[in-house]
Amino acid sequence: MYSIVLIDDHAIVREGFKRLIEQESGIEVVAECASAEEGLQAVSRLRPDLVALDLTMPGGSGLSMIERLLECAPQCQIVVLSMHDSEPYISEALRRGASGYVTKGVAPEELVAGLRIVMQGERYLSSDLRQREQERLASAPDPLQRLTARERDVFMLLAVGHSPKRIAAELGIGQKTVYIHRASVMSKLVATSELDLYRMAMERGLLGGLP
Repeated sequence: MYSIVLIDDHAIVREGFKRLIEQESGIEVVAECASAEEGLQAVSRLRPDLVALDLTMPGGSGLSMIERLLECAPQCQIVVLSMHDSEPYISEALRRGASGYVTKGVAPEELVAGLRIVMQGERYLSSDLRQREQERLASAPDPLQRLTARERDVFMLLAVGHSPKRIAAELGIGQKTVYIHRASVMSKLVATSELDLYRMAMERGLLGGLP
């Protein structure tokens, strides 16, 4: 049986989440708290498996609460429940030790799903946050567009494992020039090895038919 402490200053919100959670088998709400201090006392006393924490409440910021809760109960997982659906709240909550972030704009059932995933040792972001991240990545420019035509040639040959000597021979340029292009490619693509280049080429379907 997993034990959960709810910390939210709105009684209606706490009651709604409690009813949803307690419909699930193997999960029990052991305390409901309306302030930061009350939440700290309950977590310190009960040592729950998980805390569902609002970021805005009387008596303290939820962001600072994350660290304070983990100090008194290091074993517990924390899932943030918040009306804030933008940065820096999300990344800051995760940086401070939260294992999940669920906005109050999604379906209530997502809270229960998120709690279960976090209790299995994984991180969880609610569906609206995941969709936004996917849209951001989809709209981001392809880093390969930063490469010049010659750098792209060098990138492709490095990606398939060709040595600088072979690349120089194939492109009709000096090895020193190949190393200069290689350094520029690595920098522009934020790559650390030829394996990174191989993965980038594979992800974009650029390796079909190459030797």
